Amino acid sequence: MNKPLGIYIHVPFCKQKCVYCDFYSLPRREDQMDAYAAALRSQLFETDFSGYEADTVYFGGGTPSYLGPRRLAALLEAVFAACPIAPGAEITLEANPDSAGDPDALSALRRAGFNRVSLGMQSADDGELKSIGRVHTMAQVRSAVEAARKAGFDNLSLDLIYGLPGQDLPRWRKNLSAAAELCPEHLSCYGLKAEPGTPLYARRESLPGDEVQADMYLETVGFLEERGWKQYEISNFAKPGRESRHNLKYWTLEEYAGFGPGAHSDFRGVRYAWARDFEAFLRGDRILSETRRMAPRDREAEWLMLSLRLARGLDAADWEARFRRSFAPFLPFLERCEAAGYLLREGPRRRLTPQGFLVSNQIIGELLAQIEEE
Repeated sequence: MNKPLGIYIHVPFCKQKCVYCDFYSLPRREDQMDAYAAALRSQLFETDFSGYEADTVYFGGGTPSYLGPRRLAALLEAVFAACPIAPGAEITLEANPDSAGDPDALSALRRAGFNRVSLGMQSADDGELKSIGRVHTMAQVRSAVEAARKAGFDNLSLDLIYGLPGQDLPRWRKNLSAAAELCPEHLSCYGLKAEPGTPLYARRESLPGDEVQADMYLETVGFLEERGWKQYEISNFAKPGRESRHNLKYWTLEEYAGFGPGAHSDFRGVRYAWARDFEAFLRGDRILSETRRMAPRDREAEWLMLSLRLARGLDAADWEARFRRSFAPFLPFLERCEAAGYLLREGPRRRLTPQGFLVSNQIIGELLAQIEEE
C-alpha cells in the first residue's frame, strides 16, 4: 500500500510585499512565469514518488493565483502525472482577493481539479489593509467569495490577522463578524508578529500590547465556537470535517514534499529546504539550504510541540507507541498545568485550554527542557 503524502508547490510572485511578510516572495514578473512553471514541472518529474500517493496538494506563496488559470491547470496536471493522487484528495489554491474575482477563471481551476480556495482576507477594514501593504479591498474579498461559490468551490478558507497597527478589540470584533458573514468553511486567525528585517519591525511600537492581543485571541475562540467553527489548532477553526488536511500533515508529523525555492520538505526520513534562489532554480540548479536526518530526540521534541498546538492535544499512548519511552516523567508538570487551568484531560488526551494556548510557548519550553535533561 502506498504511503500518504502532501505535496506543496511554492509560487513566490506577489504584486507587492506586505510590511509584515518574511516569507520568500518576489515582485510579480509576467515574463518569468512560464519559465518558473516549466522549472517546477521539471522538479516534479525529477522526484521519485515510488511508494507514495498524494492525498493533499497545496499551492502556496507568494500569490499562486497570479500565475493565471492556464499555468495553474498545467502545473496541477503535471502533479497528477508525476505522482499518484488519492481519490478525494484535497487540492488547495491560495489566492489574494484582488486576483480571484473572475468566476470563469475559477471555474477553469475547479475543472482542472482544485477543490479548495484559501483567500488572504486579513482584515475587513480598508484602512487597516492599506496600513499593512495589502493591495485589495473588502469589496474585492466579497467579490472573490462570490466568484468562488459561483465556480463551484464548497470548501473556502479565509485568513485573518489580529493585532494590526492601532487595532483595538472592537475593531477586531468587526473583522470577525464580517468574515463570519461570508460563511467560509474554514478560518485561520493569526496574531501579528513584527519579524526582524521587515518594514513593520520599525513600527512595532504601534502594535497592540500582549494583553490586548490576548483579549483578541480569547474573543476569537469564543466568537467562532459559538457560530460553529470549531478550533482544531491554535490559530485554525473549521466547520465539522473541513479542517485543512494538508496543514494537519505538518502538525501530525506526516510526510510532505515541497517544490520551488524556499519550499520545505519532510520526505523519506529527511528534513530539507530548497534555497531561496530564484535564478538558480530557473537554471535547474537544485540547491538545498538545509538538509538533515531527524534524530529520535528531535522527533520527540517536535511531537510534543506540535501536539500541543492541536486542540486534541497529547496522547500518552501515542507517545509510548511512537518512541518506546514512558510518558510518566511529564505527568507532574502537566498536572500542575491542569491545576492552573491551562490544561484539560479528556480520556487519554491532555489538551490546552484557550488560556493555555496563550502561554503555550512556556509550557512547551518546560516539556522540551525535560527531554534535554534525560
